Amino acid sequence: MNMLSQPSTRRAWPAAVVAMIVTVLWATPAGAAFQDSSGSELSVLEAVILGLVEGLTEYLPVSSTGHLLVTNTLLGLDESPAVEEAIETYAICIQLGAIIAVVFLYWGRLRQMLDGLLGRDADGRRILIAVIISFAITVAIALPAEDTIKARLFGVGPIAAAWIAGGIVILVLSRRGWFDKVGEELATITTRQAAIIGVMQAIAMWPGVSRSMITIIAAVLVGLSLRAAVEYSFLLGLITLSAATAYEGLQGGDQLIDTFGWTTPLIGLFVAFVSAMAAVKWMVTWLNEKGFEIFGWYRVAVGVLAFVLLAVGAI
Repeated sequence: MNMLSQPSTRRAWPAAVVAMIVTVLWATPAGAAFQDSSGSELSVLEAVILGLVEGLTEYLPVSSTGHLLVTNTLLGLDESPAVEEAIETYAICIQLGAIIAVVFLYWGRLRQMLDGLLGRDADGRRILIAVIISFAITVAIALPAEDTIKARLFGVGPIAAAWIAGGIVILVLSRRGWFDKVGEELATITTRQAAIIGVMQAIAMWPGVSRSMITIIAAVLVGLSLRAAVEYSFLLGLITLSAATAYEGLQGGDQLIDTFGWTTPLIGLFVAFVSAMAAVKWMVTWLNEKGFEIFGWYRVAVGVLAFVLLAVGAI
Protein backbone atom coordinates (compact mmCIF):
# COMPACT_ATOMS: atom_id res chain seq x y z
CA MET A 1 0.00 0.00 0.00
CA ASN A 2 1.22 3.51 -0.75
CA MET A 3 2.08 5.35 2.42
CA LEU A 4 -0.16 8.32 3.03
CA SER A 5 1.51 11.63 3.75
CA GLN A 6 1.00 12.84 7.29
CA PRO A 7 -0.81 16.17 7.63
CA SER A 8 1.54 19.02 8.42
CA THR A 9 0.84 21.64 11.07
CA ARG A 10 3.78 23.84 10.14
CA ARG A 11 3.13 27.42 9.05
CA ALA A 12 -0.55 27.06 9.83
CA TRP A 13 -0.87 30.23 11.89
CA PRO A 14 -3.87 31.66 9.97
CA ALA A 15 -6.08 28.73 11.01
CA ALA A 16 -4.69 28.77 14.53
CA VAL A 17 -5.62 32.43 14.84
CA VAL A 18 -9.19 31.70 13.71
CA ALA A 19 -9.50 28.89 16.23
CA MET A 20 -8.18 31.13 19.00
CA ILE A 21 -10.70 33.85 18.10
CA VAL A 22 -13.54 31.33 18.34
CA THR A 23 -12.30 30.19 21.74
CA VAL A 24 -11.99 33.74 23.05
CA LEU A 25 -15.50 34.66 21.86
CA TRP A 26 -16.90 31.81 23.91
CA ALA A 27 -14.65 31.67 26.96
CA THR A 28 -13.86 35.26 27.96
CA PRO A 29 -15.94 38.11 29.35
CA ALA A 30 -15.18 40.02 26.17
CA GLY A 31 -17.36 37.52 24.36
CA ALA A 32 -20.34 37.91 26.66
CA ALA A 33 -22.37 39.59 23.95
CA PHE A 34 -22.19 36.36 21.97
CA GLN A 35 -23.31 34.15 24.81
CA ASP A 36 -27.01 34.94 24.93
CA SER A 37 -28.53 31.49 24.91
CA SER A 38 -31.70 32.40 26.80
CA GLY A 39 -34.57 30.50 25.29
CA SER A 40 -32.17 28.26 23.39
CA GLU A 41 -33.63 24.85 22.59
CA LEU A 42 -30.17 23.31 22.33
CA SER A 43 -28.30 22.47 25.51
CA VAL A 44 -24.54 22.70 25.90
CA LEU A 45 -24.33 18.90 26.12
CA GLU A 46 -26.30 18.52 22.89
CA ALA A 47 -24.05 21.10 21.23
CA VAL A 48 -20.98 19.14 22.30
CA ILE A 49 -22.48 15.87 21.05
CA LEU A 50 -23.33 17.35 17.65
CA GLY A 51 -19.89 18.96 17.41
CA LEU A 52 -18.23 15.63 18.16
CA VAL A 53 -20.35 13.77 15.64
CA GLU A 54 -19.63 16.39 12.95
CA GLY A 55 -15.89 16.58 13.59
CA LEU A 56 -15.33 12.83 13.92
CA THR A 57 -17.33 11.86 10.84
CA GLU A 58 -16.88 14.74 8.37
CA TYR A 59 -13.71 13.43 6.72
CA LEU A 60 -14.11 9.74 7.52
CA PRO A 61 -15.91 7.72 4.80
CA VAL A 62 -18.97 7.15 6.98
CA SER A 63 -21.24 10.18 6.20
CA SER A 64 -21.39 13.04 8.67
CA THR A 65 -24.81 14.12 7.37
CA GLY A 66 -26.25 10.67 7.99
CA HIS A 67 -24.79 10.52 11.51
CA LEU A 68 -26.04 14.02 12.35
CA LEU A 69 -29.57 13.35 11.09
CA VAL A 70 -29.83 10.14 13.12
CA THR A 71 -28.28 11.89 16.16
CA ASN A 72 -30.86 14.67 15.85
CA THR A 73 -33.61 12.04 15.89
CA LEU A 74 -32.15 10.26 18.92
CA LEU A 75 -31.83 13.57 20.80
CA GLY A 76 -35.38 14.58 19.84
CA LEU A 77 -34.20 17.71 18.04
CA ASP A 78 -36.44 17.14 15.03
CA GLU A 79 -39.77 17.22 16.83
CA SER A 80 -40.53 20.90 16.20
CA PRO A 81 -40.52 22.11 12.56
CA ALA A 82 -38.91 25.44 13.53
CA VAL A 83 -36.18 23.76 15.58
CA GLU A 84 -35.67 21.10 12.92
CA GLU A 85 -35.02 23.76 10.28
CA ALA A 86 -32.63 25.62 12.58
CA ILE A 87 -30.81 22.41 13.49
CA GLU A 88 -30.26 21.64 9.80
CA THR A 89 -28.56 25.02 9.41
CA TYR A 90 -26.65 24.42 12.65
CA ALA A 91 -25.36 21.04 11.45
CA ILE A 92 -23.98 22.62 8.28
CA CYS A 93 -22.57 25.76 9.88
CA ILE A 94 -20.54 23.87 12.49
CA GLN A 95 -18.75 22.32 9.52
CA LEU A 96 -16.64 25.47 9.78
CA GLY A 97 -14.81 23.75 12.63
CA ALA A 98 -13.91 20.82 10.39
CA ILE A 99 -12.92 23.23 7.60
CA ILE A 100 -10.50 25.06 9.90
CA ALA A 101 -9.01 21.71 10.93
CA VAL A 102 -8.10 20.84 7.33
CA VAL A 103 -6.70 24.34 6.73
CA PHE A 104 -4.58 23.86 9.82
CA LEU A 105 -3.36 20.38 8.86
CA TYR A 106 -2.82 20.95 5.13
CA TRP A 107 -1.65 24.54 5.09
CA GLY A 108 1.47 23.57 3.12
CA ARG A 109 -0.55 22.15 0.24
CA LEU A 110 -2.99 25.05 0.32
CA ARG A 111 -0.10 27.51 0.11
CA GLN A 112 1.21 25.58 -2.90
CA MET A 113 -2.20 25.97 -4.55
CA LEU A 114 -2.12 29.70 -3.78
CA ASP A 115 1.32 29.90 -5.38
CA GLY A 116 -0.17 28.10 -8.37
CA LEU A 117 -2.90 30.74 -8.60
CA LEU A 118 -0.18 33.39 -8.66
CA GLY A 119 1.73 31.53 -11.36
CA ARG A 120 4.59 30.46 -9.11
CA ASP A 121 3.94 26.70 -8.87
CA ALA A 122 2.80 24.53 -11.81
CA ASP A 123 1.79 21.56 -9.63
CA GLY A 124 -0.18 23.81 -7.30
CA ARG A 125 -1.97 25.38 -10.27
CA ARG A 126 -2.89 21.96 -11.67
CA ILE A 127 -4.33 20.81 -8.33
CA LEU A 128 -6.24 24.07 -7.88
CA ILE A 129 -7.79 23.83 -11.34
CA ALA A 130 -8.78 20.20 -10.67
CA VAL A 131 -10.47 21.09 -7.39
CA ILE A 132 -12.41 23.93 -9.04
CA ILE A 133 -13.55 21.64 -11.88
CA SER A 134 -14.73 18.92 -9.48
CA PHE A 135 -16.56 21.44 -7.33
CA ALA A 136 -18.24 23.23 -10.25
CA ILE A 137 -19.52 19.97 -11.74
CA THR A 138 -20.89 18.83 -8.38
CA VAL A 139 -22.74 22.11 -7.91
CA ALA A 140 -24.20 21.97 -11.42
CA ILE A 141 -25.61 18.51 -10.74
CA ALA A 142 -26.58 18.87 -7.09
CA LEU A 143 -28.36 22.22 -6.92
CA PRO A 144 -31.28 21.30 -9.24
CA ALA A 145 -31.82 18.07 -7.30
CA GLU A 146 -31.55 19.56 -3.79
CA ASP A 147 -35.26 19.88 -2.99
CA THR A 148 -36.12 16.41 -4.34
CA ILE A 149 -33.30 14.80 -2.37
CA LYS A 150 -34.30 16.53 0.88
CA ALA A 151 -37.91 15.48 0.41
CA ARG A 152 -37.24 11.82 -0.34
CA LEU A 153 -33.88 10.78 1.09
CA PHE A 154 -33.51 12.66 4.40
CA GLY A 155 -34.84 9.84 6.55
CA VAL A 156 -33.39 7.05 8.68
CA GLY A 157 -34.37 4.33 6.20
CA PRO A 158 -32.64 5.83 3.14
CA ILE A 159 -29.61 6.74 5.27
CA ALA A 160 -29.28 3.19 6.61
CA ALA A 161 -29.59 1.79 3.08
CA ALA A 162 -26.83 4.12 1.86
CA TRP A 163 -24.61 3.15 4.80
CA ILE A 164 -24.92 -0.55 4.00
CA ALA A 165 -24.53 -0.13 0.23
CA GLY A 166 -21.43 2.02 0.67
CA GLY A 167 -19.97 -0.43 3.15
CA ILE A 168 -20.40 -3.30 0.70
CA VAL A 169 -18.68 -1.28 -2.03
CA ILE A 170 -15.72 -0.58 0.26
CA LEU A 171 -15.44 -4.25 1.24
CA VAL A 172 -15.59 -5.45 -2.37
CA LEU A 173 -12.96 -2.96 -3.55
CA SER A 174 -10.76 -3.74 -0.54
CA ARG A 175 -10.90 -7.50 -1.15
CA ARG A 176 -10.01 -6.94 -4.82
CA GLY A 177 -7.00 -4.84 -3.90
CA TRP A 178 -8.09 -1.55 -5.43
CA PHE A 179 -6.83 0.50 -2.50
CA ASP A 180 -3.43 -1.22 -2.61
CA LYS A 181 -2.68 -0.43 -6.24
CA VAL A 182 0.16 1.88 -7.18
CA GLY A 183 -1.50 4.94 -8.66
CA GLU A 184 -0.60 8.42 -9.78
CA GLU A 185 0.39 11.21 -7.43
CA LEU A 186 -1.85 14.22 -6.86
CA ALA A 187 0.32 16.61 -8.88
CA THR A 188 -0.45 14.60 -12.04
CA ILE A 189 -4.26 14.87 -11.79
CA THR A 190 -5.97 15.67 -15.10
CA THR A 191 -9.10 17.66 -15.86
CA ARG A 192 -10.81 14.44 -16.97
CA GLN A 193 -10.09 12.76 -13.64
CA ALA A 194 -11.28 15.85 -11.78
CA ALA A 195 -14.51 15.93 -13.80
CA ILE A 196 -15.32 12.29 -13.02
CA ILE A 197 -14.67 12.86 -9.31
CA GLY A 198 -16.98 15.89 -9.43
CA VAL A 199 -19.79 13.83 -10.96
CA MET A 200 -19.35 11.14 -8.33
CA GLN A 201 -19.26 13.65 -5.48
CA ALA A 202 -22.82 14.72 -6.39
CA ILE A 203 -24.01 11.25 -5.30
CA ALA A 204 -23.08 12.25 -1.75
CA MET A 205 -26.12 14.55 -1.70
CA TRP A 206 -27.86 11.35 -0.55
CA PRO A 207 -27.28 11.32 3.23
CA GLY A 208 -25.42 8.20 4.27
CA VAL A 209 -23.37 7.92 1.08
CA SER A 210 -20.49 10.06 2.42
CA ARG A 211 -18.78 12.72 0.37
CA SER A 212 -15.42 11.51 1.66
CA MET A 213 -16.08 7.88 0.71
CA ILE A 214 -17.36 8.58 -2.78
CA THR A 215 -14.56 11.01 -3.69
CA ILE A 216 -11.82 8.71 -2.39
CA ILE A 217 -13.26 5.74 -4.27
CA ALA A 218 -13.74 7.80 -7.45
CA ALA A 219 -10.18 9.12 -7.28
CA VAL A 220 -8.75 5.62 -6.83
CA LEU A 221 -10.86 4.22 -9.68
CA VAL A 222 -9.67 6.94 -12.10
CA GLY A 223 -6.05 6.10 -11.34
CA LEU A 224 -4.86 8.10 -8.34
CA SER A 225 -3.02 6.39 -5.51
CA LEU A 226 -4.86 6.02 -2.20
CA ARG A 227 -2.53 8.63 -0.74
CA ALA A 228 -3.44 11.12 -3.49
CA ALA A 229 -7.13 10.20 -3.33
CA VAL A 230 -7.39 10.88 0.40
CA GLU A 231 -5.59 14.20 0.14
CA TYR A 232 -7.70 15.26 -2.85
CA SER A 233 -10.85 14.36 -0.92
CA PHE A 234 -9.73 16.62 1.93
CA LEU A 235 -8.92 19.52 -0.43
CA LEU A 236 -12.14 19.13 -2.41
CA GLY A 237 -14.07 18.93 0.85
CA LEU A 238 -12.54 22.21 1.92
CA ILE A 239 -14.10 24.19 -0.94
CA THR A 240 -17.32 22.14 -1.01
CA LEU A 241 -17.99 22.45 2.71
CA SER A 242 -16.99 26.13 2.74
CA ALA A 243 -19.52 26.87 -0.01
CA ALA A 244 -22.26 24.86 1.74
CA THR A 245 -21.55 26.58 5.05
CA ALA A 246 -21.63 30.05 3.49
CA TYR A 247 -24.84 29.25 1.60
CA GLU A 248 -26.68 27.87 4.63
CA GLY A 249 -25.36 30.66 6.84
CA LEU A 250 -26.78 33.29 4.52
CA GLN A 251 -30.07 31.42 4.10
CA GLY A 252 -30.78 30.45 7.69
CA GLY A 253 -28.22 32.19 9.88
CA ASP A 254 -30.70 34.63 11.44
CA GLN A 255 -33.08 31.84 12.38
CA LEU A 256 -30.19 29.80 13.76
CA ILE A 257 -29.16 32.59 16.14
CA ASP A 258 -32.76 33.43 17.04
CA THR A 259 -33.38 29.78 17.97
CA PHE A 260 -30.11 28.80 19.65
CA GLY A 261 -28.32 32.05 20.47
CA TRP A 262 -24.55 32.31 19.99
CA THR A 263 -23.13 30.09 22.72
CA THR A 264 -24.15 26.63 21.57
CA PRO A 265 -23.22 27.18 17.88
CA LEU A 266 -19.77 28.39 18.91
CA ILE A 267 -19.34 25.43 21.25
CA GLY A 268 -20.34 23.02 18.48
CA LEU A 269 -17.96 24.70 16.04
CA PHE A 270 -15.00 24.51 18.43
CA VAL A 271 -15.69 20.88 19.36
CA ALA A 272 -15.99 20.03 15.65
CA PHE A 273 -12.59 21.67 15.03
CA VAL A 274 -10.82 19.70 17.75
CA SER A 275 -12.47 16.37 16.92
CA ALA A 276 -11.89 16.79 13.17
CA MET A 277 -8.18 17.38 13.82
CA ALA A 278 -8.04 14.12 15.74
CA ALA A 279 -10.12 12.20 13.18
CA VAL A 280 -8.02 13.27 10.17
CA LYS A 281 -4.75 12.35 11.88
CA TRP A 282 -6.18 9.01 13.04
CA MET A 283 -7.56 8.21 9.59
CA VAL A 284 -4.23 8.84 7.85
CA THR A 285 -2.36 6.73 10.42
CA TRP A 286 -4.93 3.91 10.26
CA LEU A 287 -4.91 3.74 6.45
CA ASN A 288 -1.12 3.52 6.47
CA GLU A 289 -1.14 0.64 8.93
CA LYS A 290 -4.45 -1.23 8.51
CA GLY A 291 -6.23 -0.26 5.29
CA PHE A 292 -9.71 0.82 4.23
CA GLU A 293 -11.73 -2.27 5.10
CA ILE A 294 -12.71 -1.27 8.64
CA PHE A 295 -14.84 1.55 7.29
CA GLY A 296 -16.80 -0.92 5.19
CA TRP A 297 -17.57 -3.11 8.18
CA TYR A 298 -18.48 -0.07 10.28
CA ARG A 299 -20.92 1.21 7.64
CA VAL A 300 -22.65 -2.16 7.34
CA ALA A 301 -22.90 -2.49 11.13
CA VAL A 302 -24.28 1.02 11.74
CA GLY A 303 -26.71 0.60 8.83
CA VAL A 304 -28.08 -2.65 10.24
CA LEU A 305 -28.32 -1.07 13.70
CA ALA A 306 -30.26 1.87 12.26
CA PHE A 307 -32.73 -0.48 10.57
CA VAL A 308 -33.18 -2.41 13.84
CA LEU A 309 -33.83 0.80 15.82
CA LEU A 310 -36.25 1.89 13.13
CA ALA A 311 -38.07 -1.44 13.23
CA VAL A 312 -38.55 -1.36 17.02
CA GLY A 313 -39.67 2.27 16.94
CA ALA A 314 -36.67 3.62 18.83
CA ILE A 315 -36.04 6.23 16.13
